[in-house]
Amino acid sequence: MSERILLVGNGGREHALAWKLQQSPLVQHIYVAPGNGGTASIGHNVSNVALSQDNFGELVKFAVDKKITLVVPGPEAPLVEGITDYFREHGPASISVFGPSKKAAQMEGSKAFSKDFMKRHNIPTAAYETFTEHDAAQKYLDENREMKVVIKASGLAAGKGVIIPTTHHEASDALKSIMLDKEFGSAGDSVVIEEFLEGDELSVLSFSDGATICSLPAAQDHKRVNDNDEGPNTGGMGAYAPIPIATPALMDAIHRTVLQPTIDGMAAERMPFRGVLFTGFMVDPTGKPKVLEYNVRFGDPETQTLLPLLQTDLAELMLACCNNYLRAITLDIAPSFSATVVAAAGGYPGSYAKGTPMELKSPAAETYIFHAGTSLSQSNQLTTSGGRVIAATATASDLTTAVSKAYSGMSTISFERMHYRKDIAHRALNRSSPTSSTNTNNNNTPLTYASAGVSIDAGNTLVRRIKASVKSTARPGAGALIGGFGGEISLPLAGYGSTSPRLVTAIDGIGTKLLIAQAMADPSTVGIDLVAMNVNDLIVQGAEPLGFLDYYACSALDVDFCARFVESVAEGCKRANCALVGGETAEMPGIYAPGDFDAGGCAIGALKHGRTMLPDLESMKVGDVLLGLGSDGCHSNGFSLIRKIVERAGLKYTSPCPWSEGESVGRALLTPTRVYVKPLLDVLEKCDGAIKGMAHITGGGLTDNIPRMLPKGLAAKVIVGSWDALPVFEWLRREGRMEAREFARTFNTGLGMVIAVEAKRVEEVVLALKGAGERVYRIGELVDRGEAEGKKGYEEGCWLDGLSTWDL
Repeated sequence: MSERILLVGNGGREHALAWKLQQSPLVQHIYVAPGNGGTASIGHNVSNVALSQDNFGELVKFAVDKKITLVVPGPEAPLVEGITDYFREHGPASISVFGPSKKAAQMEGSKAFSKDFMKRHNIPTAAYETFTEHDAAQKYLDENREMKVVIKASGLAAGKGVIIPTTHHEASDALKSIMLDKEFGSAGDSVVIEEFLEGDELSVLSFSDGATICSLPAAQDHKRVNDNDEGPNTGGMGAYAPIPIATPALMDAIHRTVLQPTIDGMAAERMPFRGVLFTGFMVDPTGKPKVLEYNVRFGDPETQTLLPLLQTDLAELMLACCNNYLRAITLDIAPSFSATVVAAAGGYPGSYAKGTPMELKSPAAETYIFHAGTSLSQSNQLTTSGGRVIAATATASDLTTAVSKAYSGMSTISFERMHYRKDIAHRALNRSSPTSSTNTNNNNTPLTYASAGVSIDAGNTLVRRIKASVKSTARPGAGALIGGFGGEISLPLAGYGSTSPRLVTAIDGIGTKLLIAQAMADPSTVGIDLVAMNVNDLIVQGAEPLGFLDYYACSALDVDFCARFVESVAEGCKRANCALVGGETAEMPGIYAPGDFDAGGCAIGALKHGRTMLPDLESMKVGDVLLGLGSDGCHSNGFSLIRKIVERAGLKYTSPCPWSEGESVGRALLTPTRVYVKPLLDVLEKCDGAIKGMAHITGGGLTDNIPRMLPKGLAAKVIVGSWDALPVFEWLRREGRMEAREFARTFNTGLGMVIAVEAKRVEEVVLALKGAGERVYRIGELVDRGEAEGKKGYEEGCWLDGLSTWDL
């Protein structure tokens, strides 16, 4: 017993560190500067000292006077300000500091620095841009309105400098708040705007001596102040560990692709990391981890969660990191689960009262109370002194019990206006619940397209990622732009004569609807789907389809099956009045399993000379009317989720269809995509100039497709319920327990095409479309985007007014 430790800080993390260090036989005494009400009463060999964590000179003087051997800075601020360097320069060599240098602490002190570091060392993270001028940052937001973003103050902001806006308006407000109003002070002198990542968050705390690294189990924090991950961000309202998604394979990938390259990169840049590196990750739906942030110290409340699981001597671990022998230490972790619930003062993270009296009772076994914002009055009364006040942590052999015990621990704490979340570990508990099994009929868990393995947001991110590369191929006559419904080739601009028509192309596939055709041994309709998905993308640009090419791939050629498929392609071409001009059939054993097949296609069309290519963005204005054309069913999108819903409902494709009497589930789902070409071409001729834009409602539903035809200043106001609901969608929504937003961005909901029409000519267009046999609905109008932003049911460019009518 020889180590005398100076622990710097006054939060829940420091209480947990003092509690764990006190258990070490190596430790003689622990001084906590300034400490809190919990560290003041932890035991005979732990003392609070009234020293500021920012006064490095006084801290060094105290350390020398008390013969301190190890300094442990808890919070990020002193590390970023250079406490480690100060002790090395002004203190005796006998004092070790467990924490990185000021240079290494930039990994947390500057988000711009850390993002650039990740880029230099090929560490996976979200795409980003850094700005020091508000106008430039605002311009970037304006030019990328459709992109979901995260806005981060680059400097330290007490865990609150990360804002996740849901609309362009919120993003602009956040930018103003950070850069102009200085909500986070100098931390907002520069900002990082990065792509919003979706998936599961996790945090990994790793000990390092500058070369070797060893990690504690992955934990998951709860940043939002309220249940259901709602409300503003906080420093953290609870955590649990280990988390179910952190499989050995995932943790191996994290160490191999992120953690070790980070430590190696820091050493190569002459800022070796010694201490604890906190790395926040997002694990996307495909299981790939990306870095959200680095912190250069123990997390809070992750520390309170993880230290009760640590069986290795914490003091020995810290000394090994300081003295470069971490590889000689074995990290032992208890085979248990741990959960922490944080109690905050009423009003946090906004303004809150201090000095509120508190009462504590003794917790049960394996339950620990860690103080954060508490202090003792002169009369020895425990009172609140911060936003996050106190936490209860519990361990158990399973997560459900650990969480239950942590909440029992919260019942031993009492103070006025005490607030805590009631759903800590909800993601893991929902995931591990028996009701989450896809084979269970009585499952109330809402299903999403992402849960079926398809990420709409990942597709949108890919488009943004490759847009520049595609654009670089542009040549006279072909702009090489992606993100719309198809591509244009202008023969006049390409040098083929001023009266030549403009060619328009589209390429698409059918998706996992093919699996139902395969299961039913019936390809007689999916060829129509293939044509429809392509030619509908041509007509929305005002182009007439002329030719079509198909591609059919399989393991081994079944002549009859393939012939029936091509015959259905030919039927689709007839419905679109275009020729099947070519195709390719490929047998690829080893690529496809026996019986599997896939198909793709490409349509070529032309825009009649003198006709304006759609959308006509310049002519669109507030008040233009939105018309919807009825769909024939699910068409060709959402089938990964549809198949999952059918499975969970306990149905087979041969089962009687619950929404369509007289046919099987599979037969009903194979209803082909409606081809809108002939009626729309007819209307374009008869009502020249009346139609200003069209959107084919495919993957991404209404919310992702309608904005693709709109200029940046306008939004579509769509009145939910203004068109007939098809029984198949009502069944899917109910059986899938789908949330309204997810329903709207996955399925066409009964509309296969949406058209923007000049208000004065609506009746003319409606009569023409009805005369061509279409079901036509007046579903809304175009409005100023500023009016729509912030409305319930609004996503970038599309306001679904009355979205809540789709709530279950």
